Amino acid sequence: MNHALPASPQAPVASRGVERLVAGRATSDGAGVKLTRVLTQDLQRRLDPFLMLDAFRNENPDDYIGGFPDHPHRGFETVTYMLAGRMRHHDSAGNAGLLGPGGAQWMTAGSGLIHSELPEQEEGLMEGFQLWLNLPARNKMIAPFYRDIPGEAIPEFATLAGVRVRVIAGESQGTAGAVQRPDTEPLFLDVHLPAGTRFAQRIPVGHNAFLYTYRGEVTIAGKAVADRFMAILANDGADGVVIEAAQDARVILIAGAPLNEPIAQYGPFVMNTAEQIQQTLRDYQAGLFESAVVRPA
Repeated sequence: MNHALPASPQAPVASRGVERLVAGRATSDGAGVKLTRVLTQDLQRRLDPFLMLDAFRNENPDDYIGGFPDHPHRGFETVTYMLAGRMRHHDSAGNAGLLGPGGAQWMTAGSGLIHSELPEQEEGLMEGFQLWLNLPARNKMIAPFYRDIPGEAIPEFATLAGVRVRVIAGESQGTAGAVQRPDTEPLFLDVHLPAGTRFAQRIPVGHNAFLYTYRGEVTIAGKAVADRFMAILANDGADGVVIEAAQDARVILIAGAPLNEPIAQYGPFVMNTAEQIQQTLRDYQAGLFESAVVRPA
């Protein structure tokens, strides 16, 4: 969904600084999928409402072919954004879909489900991100929800300088994203900056925000953010962020309103108290998440 005309200029934005650079940790998940865990559990309070960010960029099929077989979730949302490759989704609510290049998948686990994400390719590049977004306490047990967003359904625009912006969630320079969510008000942008350009994005002062560079290098308030590094943006009272690129670069920019609620996590379950986690484990063991993924006949 491309805008025919560049986005309108906006008033100057005062840029947040970079509080900290994070390299991420190489790990594997699912059936041996190699990935980089960028937003780790020790950063959950600082980057509330975000719980986890995984980045994956694998050309060797051995590093992704096993995918993520059946596994449960409760209490939060998962956002998967693909840059390259194809993943097939099935879940115990009866949903199924194919996530392809440029597409996104927004899944609200809510009260609980079991799902799988398996590659639908045997060679070539598999690249993308998975973000975990918390749910407020009152919505932890809502009914599960799933939505596939094909690449062509994600709004995008170009600035007068040639910066291309894909708006997965939230709003940027008058362009509403494919997803709007209450409570956490997430912003999720994929920003492509040609060499010598800059991009300014407003972010509410009270929101937590971070950026991850996945091609090239960018600079924020004089601080370089290299390829495969995350920059935690300072909560310093500035009304946004200004990203500058001396070379061609691509980043994802993510921000949201903190919930300021207790976080209790046990693997794929995120609740507010230890007792709720224990109840979740009992529910799962009792088969309340369904013992097998429902697949099309």
